[in-house]
Amino acid sequence: MSPLIIASITDPIVDFAVRVVGDLGLPGVFVLMLLESACIPIPSEATMLFAGFNVSEGQYSLIAVTLVGSFANLFGSWLAYGVGYYGRVDILEKHGRKLHIKPHHLTAADRYFEKHGDATVFFTRMMPIIRTFISLPAGVARMPFWRFSVLTFLGCLPWVFALAFIGQQVGVKWESWKDSLHYVDYAVAALIVIGVIYVVVKYRRGGGGDAVASSDPVAADGAGS
Repeated sequence: MSPLIIASITDPIVDFAVRVVGDLGLPGVFVLMLLESACIPIPSEATMLFAGFNVSEGQYSLIAVTLVGSFANLFGSWLAYGVGYYGRVDILEKHGRKLHIKPHHLTAADRYFEKHGDATVFFTRMMPIIRTFISLPAGVARMPFWRFSVLTFLGCLPWVFALAFIGQQVGVKWESWKDSLHYVDYAVAALIVIGVIYVVVKYRRGGGGDAVASSDPVAADGAGS
């Protein structure tokens, strides 16, 4: 997808975010950052850079907008976490096979978050795109809620502060910085695609082995009987 096509998709969203922040101020920042953390594709770059510009205009303080954006991200992440947590029981565990999700996939997710969940939740909050969706798998893996919350808030703080600070420092040039940050989004999106392809290829290559392994105990019981 070319930058022009992506721009045609994102520009109306950016314009919407700017209008909301311009009209509502800090409550607008809160609503937009909550929605972004709840997996609604509203770019935090646009919200916080423009909010930083408003800081330079004296409409509110840098500390205030950073705390509002970070707490909004936290509350939004709770919504996505809840969808993952309860969706595991109601959808994945009951109907997962229809979605090609097997019990051992959920077990693997649990093991991953037991070993690497803290670092994953903390550091991905400082990465575009991924930061929006990490709450879902954390909920699916049933990562302890309060640990998830603390790490989410601590991970959001530097990201939100950095964007607001840049917006404050560049002032009226905040929009050019927003456009420049799209290239970071493209790089992260490319890495996600590569990662998904790698996982799919690895899964397909190991699928036969998993199937055989899962059927071996049955076969062994049959042979023993």
